Amino acid sequence: MKSERANDHFNFLNYCVYIISLGGFLFGYDTGVINGALAFMSKADQLDLTPASQGIVSSSLVIGACLGALGCGRVADKIGRRKTLRIIAIVFTVATFLCTFAMDFWSMSIFRFILGIAVGAASSLSPMYLAEISPENLRAANINKNAIFIVLGQLCAFIVNAILGNLWGTWGPIWRVMIVSAAIPSIVLWINSFHIGGSPQWLLLQKRFKGAKKLFQELGFKNAEDLVFNQDDHKSQQHATFNWRKVLQNQHLTYLLATGIIVALIQQISGINTVMYYGTILLERVGMGQGGSLYANILIGFVSVIASIFGTRMIENTDHHRILVIGLIGNAFFLTLLGLTMRVDVFSQSVTNILVLINLTLFLANHQGIVSPVTWLILAEMFPTKVKAQFMSVATATTWITNFIISLIYPQLIASLGVTLVFFVFAATNCLSIVLAIIFVKGSKIKSAYQKIDGSTIK
Repeated sequence: MKSERANDHFNFLNYCVYIISLGGFLFGYDTGVINGALAFMSKADQLDLTPASQGIVSSSLVIGACLGALGCGRVADKIGRRKTLRIIAIVFTVATFLCTFAMDFWSMSIFRFILGIAVGAASSLSPMYLAEISPENLRAANINKNAIFIVLGQLCAFIVNAILGNLWGTWGPIWRVMIVSAAIPSIVLWINSFHIGGSPQWLLLQKRFKGAKKLFQELGFKNAEDLVFNQDDHKSQQHATFNWRKVLQNQHLTYLLATGIIVALIQQISGINTVMYYGTILLERVGMGQGGSLYANILIGFVSVIASIFGTRMIENTDHHRILVIGLIGNAFFLTLLGLTMRVDVFSQSVTNILVLINLTLFLANHQGIVSPVTWLILAEMFPTKVKAQFMSVATATTWITNFIISLIYPQLIASLGVTLVFFVFAATNCLSIVLAIIFVKGSKIKSAYQKIDGSTIK
């Protein structure tokens, strides 16, 4: 009987984890689907997009994501994690249909901005929510599932794009079918959001001790009684409210916030999302045809998923700071190889295409398998409960602000500097990230700051 109850708790926890991770899947799908759809919607008989307007269409989602990430923490603290996830699913669905029926450049940009609000909110909420419902021994693995689902969402988008683009690529509005396909997982998320558990940590902050204890037990926490009744932190802070002035006067909280912003910055200046958004166009620029570029994206996405599965398992029990530095070194190395492959004119076009695809795949596998999951893992674990939602919102908004700047200027960088030089530019930004990680992102210092925080500073 005891074993059966343990299995029930584990199954319920797993169900919650996979449903919450659908937020990550949608994050990946909606950022990946534009990769293939952009080339089709840019045609003269469709939305007739220039390189500049392509950048605006792509980056409009990112502007919305900045706002979604910033606002998500306050909403999640007010109404709870589960209800916030449900609202995110509704916005995903409505915005997807709006984008599908966009008739011009401006309407597409506005509707993708609305979609971005959901993407940004999901990217902030999902890892935080997973951290709060997971027992300590399963926390890293469950947070990493969200990272895997992000890459899995991108792969699914690439597969849908390739099938639709190659079978019906001559039909102008095919990009609308690509975009509307994202409504399927968002509807699944909305339906299942009614059946998952909330956050027991949020219930504690609301002084709902009986509900928190019951939920801790349902999720398989072995020390539910202690978590509810033996934590002076929660008992003494029930009427505490978040106060930015008080927070910024505390050196330990300020350090954690600043470090979180740096981790978020590192995650984006790698150049990863330029490949996610513009991969098809990029591969066409180096000599692959439209059909070949779409299929090449599937290979890239598939390798990224495999890398993320093995990578997330590897980083669970390793020093996060060390593995982050190793991953960034790999990024810089593979991007430099990409630049050299394009620069050295000694291979035939077909050989160059193969080498570009191999190096691009290795870069993505390294980033998606090491850098991306370890940054999200660090962010999900480094903030104290009372400030987690707000700090996570700021850190996630940083990723989207950086993403916005890069995705906006990338098409024009390619047009003015060429593909080769842009690869070298991002190799340099990864070298900068290595320096930032070595100086600021130290696990021992993060842990020390976390332990020294006095909850009264946020009253």
